[in-house]
Amino acid sequence: MQLNKVKTRKGKRVLDDRAPKVVENDKTALIVKGSKTNQTVVDAMLDIYLLKKPLAQQHNPFHLFDDETPIEKFMEKYDSSLFLFGSSTKKRPNGLIFGRAHDGHILDMAELHIVKYIPSRDFLVPKIVLGTKPCICLEGPLFESDPTMKRIGNLLVDFFKGPTVDMVIRLEGLEAFLSFTAKDNMIYMRVYRVLMLKSATNVPRIELLEMGPSIDFRVDRTKIASDSLFKAACKKPKALLTKRRKNVSEDVLGNQLARVHIGKQNTRAIQIRKVKALKKSREESSTAQIGMSKGDSHFYEDGENYDNGDME
Repeated sequence: MQLNKVKTRKGKRVLDDRAPKVVENDKTALIVKGSKTNQTVVDAMLDIYLLKKPLAQQHNPFHLFDDETPIEKFMEKYDSSLFLFGSSTKKRPNGLIFGRAHDGHILDMAELHIVKYIPSRDFLVPKIVLGTKPCICLEGPLFESDPTMKRIGNLLVDFFKGPTVDMVIRLEGLEAFLSFTAKDNMIYMRVYRVLMLKSATNVPRIELLEMGPSIDFRVDRTKIASDSLFKAACKKPKALLTKRRKNVSEDVLGNQLARVHIGKQNTRAIQIRKVKALKKSREESSTAQIGMSKGDSHFYEDGENYDNGDME
C-alpha cells in the first residue's frame, strides 16, 4: 500500500503510531460482514463485538478463502491485526471466520459454523464493564494433541485476551470467564460472570453465572501457517530479551537470590573510632611489656617451671 508524502504533523503521528515498535500496541479487531448474512450471524457478531470492545471496529463483501487481498488492505488501513468475518450462504450457512495477520499478511484463519446460539440478552445476569480483561480457559485434550485445534485455541486466546497490562492483575478485577471446550470437531464457547462471595477464610468463595453468549461451533475450513512462519511471528525483539546475569537466580516465589564475591580484606587497615575508655593506662601497658619479656619460662601441669635449656 503506497502512502503519499506526509504534509501535516497529525499525519506524521499517525504513521509513527502504525510503524513497527519494540512493544506493540494492543491488537484491534475488524468486525466485517460478508455479502450475505442472516440475523443469527449478525447477533453472534454483535455479542463478540461487545466482548472485544473497545479493541474492535465494525466495518464488506469478501471471500477470504478465495482472495485475501481485500481484507489485508482493510487491516492495513485501520491498523488491525485481528478480524472476525461473518457470512451465511446456501452452501455455508451461519459461518464466522476468526483470523489474524502478521507483517501485513494473513497468518491464521479458521471458519467456525454456528450450530447452536443463545444471545447474551437471554441471560438475566449483569454484564461486565467494557474493556475488562477476561480469564480464558481451554478445555479438552484436542487443544494439546491435535495441531490444527491447538492453533485454533491459540487464535481464540489471541482474539479474546483483551488489553495488555504490566501490573499484577487484582483478584477483584477478574469479572469475566471465557471457556472454550473442544470435543470431536466441535468447540463450545461459554461466557460467565465471576462473583466473589464472602467465606470463612480470607479467600473469597467463587461462583460463576452464565451471562452469554453461548455458542456451539463446528470447525469447518481452516488455513494454518507453517511452523517456521508461526515461529517467526512469535519471535521477540532483542530489546525485550532479558540478559542473563551471573550468580543471580530466582526461587519459586519470584525472589531474586544473588551471590556476591568479596576479596580478602585487611582488617588492620580499617579506620575505627578509638574510644577513650578502652585505652590502656601507662601502668597496664608497662606490666604487659614486662610479662612478655618474662615469657622465656614455661609452666606445666605439674606446677613446676622450667627455663629454656633446663629440660632433659
